[in-house]
Amino acid sequence: MVLTNAELAILSLTSEQPRHGYEIEQVIEARGMREWTEIGFSSIYYLLKKLEGAGLVVGRSAPAARGPSRRVYRATPAGRTELRAEALKALAAPGRRASELQLGLACFPLLTADDALEALRQHRRELRQRLEHVRQSREAQQPLPYHVEAMFEHALTMGGAELEWLDRFIRKVRSRTGPAESAG
Repeated sequence: MVLTNAELAILSLTSEQPRHGYEIEQVIEARGMREWTEIGFSSIYYLLKKLEGAGLVVGRSAPAARGPSRRVYRATPAGRTELRAEALKALAAPGRRASELQLGLACFPLLTADDALEALRQHRRELRQRLEHVRQSREAQQPLPYHVEAMFEHALTMGGAELEWLDRFIRKVRSRTGPAESAG
């Protein structure tokens, strides 16, 4: 069975411990998982039902502290086997992710230097904000299991490398244009 990264992420969370849909949403948000997977809040229950239909998770009704009971999901042995195989594949090979930045670079000749520089500066500002949010999320949740710490560290390292690259590329674009064209 071929699973999407969103299905794998949910399967991994239900293999850590049994969870209900809202708890899955809270963990996704706290760990910043939307940075690397396409999971919308509205799709969590749909994906849980899909995984349950495939026999990869099982749900049961559990009493809630307040209000009606909730359906709690946990990975089945088949789900853990599938997750293990997919995790090994993911760790062994670098991914080839489609990147909006790469598409923008491909279209660079169509842009004015001023427009390109402003877009790159905006990218840099937003990336800095995102990295600060990741840092704050990591610090707020200490201590973290080592594998979750690794997820945060990877995001921070990759984001830091991208910031360094952006700074170099912005300087290169500025150096190839005239002073009036690249002001700023």
